[in-house]
Amino acid sequence: MAQLVELMDYSSFIFANKGDFMAGESRFQASLIREIKRKYPGAVIIKPDSGYLQGIPDRLILYQDKWAAFECKAAEYSGHRINQDYYIDILDEMSYASFVYPQNKERFFYELQQTLRPNRPTRISFRV
Repeated sequence: MAQLVELMDYSSFIFANKGDFMAGESRFQASLIREIKRKYPGAVIIKPDSGYLQGIPDRLILYQDKWAAFECKAAEYSGHRINQDYYIDILDEMSYASFVYPQNKERFFYELQQTLRPNRPTRISFRV
């Protein structure tokens, strides 16, 4: 029963045919990028050339002296193309890389926050 409720919560990303499914993935990706830019002002988000390196993640985030990569999927059960798992695993070992879909978006943002946070300790203000 809990699984049915979860599917209903994300029903706007579940489609009847592949064309609609890809459109849903594109809408989700555009929305996700807007949210990343809002949370990380000044971040540069680029689209690597998958024609050059098949399976490379959809987007690369450059923020201050950190980076992260992600591959958008319309849903948790969406298939992976050749080499996508390989590159997500390799890039995740280097910094951070993940598949992101509506069902894990909050976890993605938590992990992204851990990756992009500054290395320096928090500055504490003292009033005199």
